[in-house]
Amino acid sequence: MKLAAYALFKRCFGLASSVTHADLRDRRRRLSRWFHRQQDLFVSLPCWGLPMDKLPDVCCGSVETDGQRRTLLKSALGFAAVSAIGGLQWMVPGLAEAATLTKEQRDAMTPDQVIAMLKEGNERFRTGKMQEHDYLKQKRISAGGQFPAAVILSCIDSRAAAEIILDTGIGDAFNGRVAGNIANDDLLGSMEFACAVAGAKVVLVMGHTACGAVKGAIDGAKLGHLTALLDKIKPAIDATQFSGDRSGKNDAFVDAVAATNVRNTINEIRQRSDVLAGLEKDGKIKIVGSMYHLVGGKVEFLD
Repeated sequence: MKLAAYALFKRCFGLASSVTHADLRDRRRRLSRWFHRQQDLFVSLPCWGLPMDKLPDVCCGSVETDGQRRTLLKSALGFAAVSAIGGLQWMVPGLAEAATLTKEQRDAMTPDQVIAMLKEGNERFRTGKMQEHDYLKQKRISAGGQFPAAVILSCIDSRAAAEIILDTGIGDAFNGRVAGNIANDDLLGSMEFACAVAGAKVVLVMGHTACGAVKGAIDGAKLGHLTALLDKIKPAIDATQFSGDRSGKNDAFVDAVAATNVRNTINEIRQRSDVLAGLEKDGKIKIVGSMYHLVGGKVEFLD
């Protein structure tokens, strides 16, 4: 931003051949006073302080009239003001600031629209065009109440942070995380709160490729309380149709079981939670599954 404003001011030195050295000195003096007042916005010009006959050619250009110079100066001033207040976001595509959802915005959305919002967020993440998140501002706005549009049940894997992957902000989505994205009683209760009490419109179960919990279940790993957790994933192993090596060494098989596990979790939510099943039957929410691909960053929504 400073460089663009800097370029505009350099052009202000482009003067007609009829302008005298006295005029040049006067203009430079007036601009110098202005720059001293704006030190927090601009860096010093490289040519600043040089004798006028030693200024580089770039400072002496094609602006021929006082009217044109005044227009350029006003443009630069406007640019500086916009920069100072962070207003460039509306001028530059891809720099839109993400605002926390309000109750009115969330309530006006259908479950399908929420799903579309999550898909669009993942597309921004995948293509490197994420929204600008002022987390301090989002924190202040959401301190008085939260109106999330979705509740996400995902794995604890450190590479699969749902809020980032889906480009959501503070207050936009609940996120329950557990190894293997299974649905136990505590998580079912949490999702019931999210939808029946807080008003979320979508339950999204999100598994991911190269899941260590799934691999551990396939290989029969045993470790303290983890053993019982992996037992909840094991039904997905037998339920997965796969031709080839059915071991944890086969990445394709691990990913296939992970997808089956997502579908099993969705079925368990519907079977074990009358609250969520009822809301879905009434069309108030949708329960959907997805797989996050560590390579490429795409969230694939499952049928």
